[in-house]
Amino acid sequence: MGWVSVCKANYVKPDSPFSAQAEGKSIGIYLVNGEYFAMEDICPHANALLSQGFMDGEIVECPLHGALFDVRTGHCLREPGDRDLDTYPVRINGDQIEVNLSIDLQG
Repeated sequence: MGWVSVCKANYVKPDSPFSAQAEGKSIGIYLVNGEYFAMEDICPHANALLSQGFMDGEIVECPLHGALFDVRTGHCLREPGDRDLDTYPVRINGDQIEVNLSIDLQG
């Protein structure tokens, strides 16, 4: 795997994350205080896209049942999230956001 281009940087806004598909994984790309973060995009509780949830700073709320996750760390902050989520390193290459899916920052 390694570094994979997932979207253009201008596709991601602080209040509007981007949902990407890469290497068979759903990845949410978030912009918080000028820094990009990549986290699993599927809520483990009910298969909702977290990138379609409600953002409050670095916290995303699942649009279905209100589970809260920190997009910087993947930590589940409020149930029914069931578990922490995988997060991945992000880098900017030109105008592209790249994610390294070989490295899970959680593990």
